[in-house]
Amino acid sequence: MKLLRSRKALSPVVASIILIAVTVAVSIAVAAWMGALSGMFMGSAENLNVGNPWGWNLSPTSGDYVYVNVTNNGGSSLVITSVRIGNDQATFEVDFHSDPNTPAAVPLTLAPGESAGLKIIYTGKNFTAGVPYIIKLITSSNREFSTQGIPPG
Repeated sequence: MKLLRSRKALSPVVASIILIAVTVAVSIAVAAWMGALSGMFMGSAENLNVGNPWGWNLSPTSGDYVYVNVTNNGGSSLVITSVRIGNDQATFEVDFHSDPNTPAAVPLTLAPGESAGLKIIYTGKNFTAGVPYIIKLITSSNREFSTQGIPPG
């Protein structure tokens, strides 16, 4: 029993300082880890900029279509697989691509920073002048990017 009485404990002030230092160190480590983790997810998210529809063609003889320009502003490549106008399925063709070495094929793959012009064909339907239409581009990961336009007339 005499051995236990002769030991001295840490003073409460020193113990408090050690606890605060450990807490600060752990919180800095967790903040750095979370920052790196969220940065990793943010950089790979799909981000497709869809321009306003232009060049509306309202011709029942040649089929109705409209042009839309798109740019991949995300950190990874994305693939546009399908198009809808409202709830109706539509088709699309690649009118131009910012990289002349990339084939203008459907489905369309866009690397980060690349852009393309799409010809959206309203399959089996006709546009009505003055009526707003929502055009949705769907990627291979099932994300939808939309724009809205009104055919002139």
